Amino acid sequence: MDAPEFKVKDPGLRSIFDQDAERYERARPRYPAALVEELVRVTGAGPDVRVLEIAPGTGKLTADLARSGCSITAVEIGPSMAAVARRQLAPFPRVEVVVSAFEEWEPPPEPFDAVVCATAFHWLDPAVRLPRAARALRPGGRLGIVSTHHVAGGTEDFFAEVQECYERWDPATPPGLRQTREADLATDTSEFTGSPYVTDVAVQGHAQEITYTTGQYLDVLLTYSNHRALPEAARDGLLAGIGELIDSRYGGVVTKRYWHELVTAVRVGP
Repeated sequence: MDAPEFKVKDPGLRSIFDQDAERYERARPRYPAALVEELVRVTGAGPDVRVLEIAPGTGKLTADLARSGCSITAVEIGPSMAAVARRQLAPFPRVEVVVSAFEEWEPPPEPFDAVVCATAFHWLDPAVRLPRAARALRPGGRLGIVSTHHVAGGTEDFFAEVQECYERWDPATPPGLRQTREADLATDTSEFTGSPYVTDVAVQGHAQEITYTTGQYLDVLLTYSNHRALPEAARDGLLAGIGELIDSRYGGVVTKRYWHELVTAVRVGP
């Protein structure tokens, strides 16, 4: 399995998440409390801090940041995702959700104190994502980028066995694919360390394991772009096979391990 990087994914899949925003809000996990605490500490998020969040989705991270009292401008490309985010973030009057592609959004004249992006940076145009994010920051402002990886752990036998389902129904699946352990991951931070816009690049990892029933696990799979993009017959066959495997061999319950990496940097100034 490749080392985690910040390369852009197929841009044609970028808007696919907006097809079922309610499922995304229901099924996708929140971020570990320790990661949120570190992000709040690094960015200094508080009542006098202005934060720009890129691609907030339905506001999974936004709500946790908003509890610090900071003001947040959240720029989301999907109108359905933004609508759910506004509903979820209604208790936080200092949060504004804007519908726009980040690459096309015009930031306000006053720069932000922090820019954050959670599990979405790889969807942005690599030619402009870091320069545009940096230009939205004041000198000395903080950048926080979260990436999420599916790693070995949890119900490990299931994740080995389930590859047969993927190889049958998804021809893009490499034969014998297995999950990597987080200890063997090596994040490519060259985009940040090689940039003239930021300095003091650091990486911190946070793990979490989540236990799903069969229905819950199939629900979360339907929030992944590569699953949603499959032809309907292949997608239905894949999900049926996975559901049958969980029910027949794992008692209707599996545990999945996630590895979240937080990359932080400081805006070069003046």
